[in-house]
Amino acid sequence: MGKLIIVNPDLCTGCRLCELACSLQHYKEVAPSRSRINVVKWDAKAIDIPVLCLQCYNPVCATACPTKAIYRDNERELVVIDKDKCIECKSCMYACPIGGITIDPVEGEVIKCDLCGGDPQCVAFCPTGALEFVEADRTALHKRRAAAEKMSRVIDILMGGR
Repeated sequence: MGKLIIVNPDLCTGCRLCELACSLQHYKEVAPSRSRINVVKWDAKAIDIPVLCLQCYNPVCATACPTKAIYRDNERELVVIDKDKCIECKSCMYACPIGGITIDPVEGEVIKCDLCGGDPQCVAFCPTGALEFVEADRTALHKRRAAAEKMSRVIDILMGGR
């Protein structure tokens, strides 16, 4: 079984070091707007929530993609975007229930967490342990599901829902 990133929003301080580490890893520059993880600040509740692709087992983004550019690589336990097939229509971005897919503001391409090839820099630089890279066993999957449900509820509220 592969590994995955688990988010604990209760431990996030909103320092955004994860965003800096991600942009440095992928673009060799400090550019939080180009990060594949984004910290959502919810001022009304005084919490910060790191949002990134959860590498879903049945990714809705893949179903929404008209060119089949997004697929789950079960061998690597990763949801992948085939840049050659992607037409940047943003269907995947709108379909993702937690906002784990975004557009790179410089290149204009669809981007999402790729786990940094197995060494996620957001986790390495998180000073509070709000991000953990763990084996995808049943306990981790349960924690990830609970965190995803919590993030989804918060995002619904932020977007004017419930």
